[in-house]
Amino acid sequence: MRKIPLYGFALLAALAAGLAIVLIDTRPAPAHLSLEARSGEALAQDENTLVVDIRRPEEWVQTGVVEGAMLVTYSDVESFVARIDPLLAPGQELALICRSGNRSSRAAREIAQRIDNPVVDIAGGMLRVVAEGYSPLPPRREQGCMIC
Repeated sequence: MRKIPLYGFALLAALAAGLAIVLIDTRPAPAHLSLEARSGEALAQDENTLVVDIRRPEEWVQTGVVEGAMLVTYSDVESFVARIDPLLAPGQELALICRSGNRSSRAAREIAQRIDNPVVDIAGGMLRVVAEGYSPLPPRREQGCMIC
């Protein structure tokens, strides 16, 4: 059996603690952030909401997208906000959707700390929306899909 020096355990413990802090955001959610289980039809028909699908292009192609959604892959808050800011009217609601709701949850929290507009995390993502009967459309270049 291989022995790990005591400092190795200390290093592993420090790394685990740091990872836990990164993964668990204990700050209170901004008041203008909400989690909602809107239907695909509701998202497609709401002209007062900017719907942004934050998945990767291959995911858009694989499953389709909500009609009228902008397609902007989320990689970091700064580049995302720079990309959507010109599209977002003052006070307009921003709804984020991903595959299952995990990415949009993290992204919504980060974005809501940077913008004053209401931010909505679409609960359950495209998996829920499609499971509830919505028929997504193929992504288009006009929406932001550069491989479509």
